[in-house]
Amino acid sequence: MRKRAVVTGAAVRVGRAIALELARSGFDVALHFRNRPADDVVAECRAAGADAFAIQADLADPAQIDSLAAAVAARWDSLDLLVNNASIFEPAAFDKIDLASWDHMLAVNLRAPFHLSQRLLPLLRAVPGGALVAHLCDIGADDPVSGFTHYSVSKAGLVMLVKAMAVELAPAVRTVGISPGQVAWPVDYDETKRASLARRIPMKRVGTPEDVARLVRFLALEAPYVNGAVIPVDGGLSIRY
Repeated sequence: MRKRAVVTGAAVRVGRAIALELARSGFDVALHFRNRPADDVVAECRAAGADAFAIQADLADPAQIDSLAAAVAARWDSLDLLVNNASIFEPAAFDKIDLASWDHMLAVNLRAPFHLSQRLLPLLRAVPGGALVAHLCDIGADDPVSGFTHYSVSKAGLVMLVKAMAVELAPAVRTVGISPGQVAWPVDYDETKRASLARRIPMKRVGTPEDVARLVRFLALEAPYVNGAVIPVDGGLSIRY
């Protein structure tokens, strides 16, 4: 029997890579998306042998998270893996962040992973060998960058959510965090900025969404004793001066 996974933000970038990696590794996959349809990713997952389907939801809306969880529960009676990947990344100077922007950032990046994990907990606990929740954090949770206060705070909270869930839900459900560095460029970064940032990485190159996806697969299938860890995927960027 194939394992089952839910991946949020699965239509593009890192989420897409994770969904495809899991489909190729024996998982059936529920792919969440907000605006951009995930039909092409669903088709690729099915071509890899997965029972794949897409669910649309705005993760800033608690009612839509409830509907997402209900759609998964209507299809499956257990869930091996939840990947809370979806997030928003919007720069703003500290004195320009209004309360609506602050609340929206934390709603999507922090409240939604908590809410969806809680709603899917009965399915996660139904897995005999134990299930896994993977939260996509960020190296900026520990080392903030100017202009991203609300983003950095949301990811710092997510790191603590990893640890709190790991303590409270194990052994039935393990929880891990994955903190990517530069693995997918924001669309507004020009070549000069990209080259400058790449030079700071000890590996002297940027990573790829597939680097993150392979770690998710490893943690789900080959690392049953890893719980509560937050693992950087950044080529060493987070440890340099």
